[in-house]
Amino acid sequence: MAGKPYNFKFFLFMQKVLFTRTWNKIYIQRKASSSPHASQPDFNKYPFLGKGQGTLLNKTLMFHMEGALLKSSSVFPYFLLVAFEAGGPLRAFTLLLLYPIVCLVGKEWGLKIMVFVCFVGLKEASFSVGRTVLPKFLLEDVGNEGFDMVMKCGGTKIAVTDMPRVMVDCFLKDYLRIEYVVGRELKVVCGHFLGLMEDIKTSSGSMELEKVPREGKMDSPVIGISCFNNSLHHQLFSCCEVVYMVSEADKKNWQTLPREKYPRPLIFHDGRLALRPTPIATLFIFMWIPFGIFLLLVRAIVFFLLPYKLSILFLHFTGLRGTLIIPDDGRVSNELKQLSKEGGLLYVCNHRTLLDPVYLSMGLVQVRPPSLSLAAVTYSLSRVTELFAPIRTVRLTRNREKDSKMIEKQLQQGDIVICPEGTTCREPYLLRFSPLFAEKTDRIVPVAIDFHVSMFYGTTAGGYKSLDPVFLLMNPTSHCSATILEKLPKSYTCKGGKSKFEVANHVQALIGKALNFECTSLTRKDKYMILAGNEGIV
Repeated sequence: MAGKPYNFKFFLFMQKVLFTRTWNKIYIQRKASSSPHASQPDFNKYPFLGKGQGTLLNKTLMFHMEGALLKSSSVFPYFLLVAFEAGGPLRAFTLLLLYPIVCLVGKEWGLKIMVFVCFVGLKEASFSVGRTVLPKFLLEDVGNEGFDMVMKCGGTKIAVTDMPRVMVDCFLKDYLRIEYVVGRELKVVCGHFLGLMEDIKTSSGSMELEKVPREGKMDSPVIGISCFNNSLHHQLFSCCEVVYMVSEADKKNWQTLPREKYPRPLIFHDGRLALRPTPIATLFIFMWIPFGIFLLLVRAIVFFLLPYKLSILFLHFTGLRGTLIIPDDGRVSNELKQLSKEGGLLYVCNHRTLLDPVYLSMGLVQVRPPSLSLAAVTYSLSRVTELFAPIRTVRLTRNREKDSKMIEKQLQQGDIVICPEGTTCREPYLLRFSPLFAEKTDRIVPVAIDFHVSMFYGTTAGGYKSLDPVFLLMNPTSHCSATILEKLPKSYTCKGGKSKFEVANHVQALIGKALNFECTSLTRKDKYMILAGNEGIV
């Protein structure tokens, strides 16, 4: 027992010695009185930066995107997205097969392999994944702590990235408001990518640093934030007065950046993959695709052959789940039963997927006889989707006079459902509601719809719309919730003295409140101009 205190002191002594040696190896600090000819910056541990955030207010900041901003240092998921969305499933599967080699050959050669597989042969002019797909996944990977540290800087911000600049330029400049992006360019011949990157020293992306001094914005000292395994851009960070190093242990404790802190809200994005394609997730996706195609066929055949109530049970059993919410203790349900018997009821819902009217019709079986007709009025629908739709669809022409007569005719035949947004929106936002529906009737029932998928998005702006139902029904699971709100009082309709714009905005506000979605004034044209460069006419 007497020897225990000595053993404990010896343990503390050895721990101190080892800790000091390790600290000296990892964190190199240079004294202020060092030689003026020294060119190496100070290196400090990342948490030290939190104690002196005030010193960043008027200084230029250079940070390594993968190491200092993103929670995950792996860039494989972003290259997989490029391969899948821009090159197709075969290219993505090839990249997955090469992943073990990418891990073995080292960082630089692994990056070159991924760039070659993903970009070789792609057209430079039509490459839009960096603008339409990657920002969503990159924002979801931003660490809250890293973001706060970068945003504390009041001076010029310079982002350094390992990935080709074309992949992250839009994300950093448009969504994070970063002034300069330093990354390698891709070699292009005859308008097509060769799959090769420019050398770091000769890349025009690295020349961004030369623009800053000419504009007089690098007069102040440069502060750097990097990571320990950043060997590709060591020369770039040599111009920094001090560099703060982020370790993987620090990043494990980071929290995901909340949506409300996005410098620019993410409203529109494209692409088919709904989950982050890590190597394990990508392997699961390719293993699932054969089963998904089989399940797609079974779901479609059963839905067409079986009666409504039986098909609903089967679809629920296979993973397509839905929830119908009717508030006010049955009062709304009783009102809907009475109104449905009279006919001519107009259901106005937000637009999440092309199956919104189908799910609503399936849910309405609980409050109205399935024999009553329900037609879906749509602004655009692919011919394939329209051919296989289980309910009657009516295509609008965007000619106000013709569409008004069409809606009046359909209301005389029975109930209809319309999505006045004119296009789908994946994020918790509502686009501007077209006021066309408000002029036709005062029997308006708002419906709030939310939809979640597990693997594939069933909507696209730049892809093949005919494949929308295929990808949607291939999901292992999906969930649709439809909340039927109270019928609009007559005083809130055009016949009650309100203008059509007031009615449309009021319905949008009711649905937004029910879903906790934010209402916007953006339109279908805005979405397609951002994602596809056209007005979205199908």
